[in-house]
Amino acid sequence: MTTSHYPVHGAGLGLRRALLGPLSSVTTDQVSFMEVAPENWIHVGGRLGRQFRHYTERFPVVCHGLSLSIGSPAPLDMELLGNIKAFLAEHQIRAYTEHLSYCSDDGHLYDLMPIPFTEEAVHYLADRIRQVQDFLGQRIAMENVSYYAAPLQEMREIDFLNALLEEADCDLLLDVNNIYVNSINHRYDPEEFLRQLPGHRVSYVHVAGHYKEADDLRVDTHGADVIDPVWALLEKSYELFGVMPTLLERDFNLPPVEQLMLEVEHIQHLQSVAVPQPLVELTNV
Repeated sequence: MTTSHYPVHGAGLGLRRALLGPLSSVTTDQVSFMEVAPENWIHVGGRLGRQFRHYTERFPVVCHGLSLSIGSPAPLDMELLGNIKAFLAEHQIRAYTEHLSYCSDDGHLYDLMPIPFTEEAVHYLADRIRQVQDFLGQRIAMENVSYYAAPLQEMREIDFLNALLEEADCDLLLDVNNIYVNSINHRYDPEEFLRQLPGHRVSYVHVAGHYKEADDLRVDTHGADVIDPVWALLEKSYELFGVMPTLLERDFNLPPVEQLMLEVEHIQHLQSVAVPQPLVELTNV
């Protein structure tokens, strides 16, 4: 598989304010790209703004938004989108992604709420995603999210996700940890889910740690090391779709940079040894 359609390449790391100092000596040989939440940096000036620009001028950067609230019943926040559009241009951001969920109605809910897996929701979301893409003048990628309840479910998660990506004609931010978490919480085969995804729509990949509440309940926290079954699912994704740019998410319980870099290096190792499945050419019998 070619990698020309990817906005970035290699192994990346989420840039958090707490890491501005500790990551200052890291090079692009160690971290190929970084990811930021635009809401945390829009209109930030002064010392923090200068520190941030130090990174955007040295590293390819992608954005993973927090507040688009694509599934909300409220109208799209055009002021936010205007600020994001300007931010993307100012810092030459390579890609803009968001969560396939919602976090607002009349006010901000401060959490990612699940969207009903229904045909009506597919049409509603696809229309809003197309509006966002038209306004920004670029494709966006939606992330498959973790969820803990499935209200009014009429479709399987995989069927809902595939139908939405097709109708909206947008890209996918593939989160392998979310697939694993959901597979435990909702009792499905994570590898089978992965196989049914449209690999050609993947923009890049997220890998992260989570919290084990019980044998049958996992919570997506981004606050722990990545576990072996999630690494194995990342390996499988490379096998199925080819090597894809992959970012390590860590939002809190931040370890020393040296420990974070070990996980980034593990991504690089998996990318270097990945062997994609051969394409099978169909012929008439």
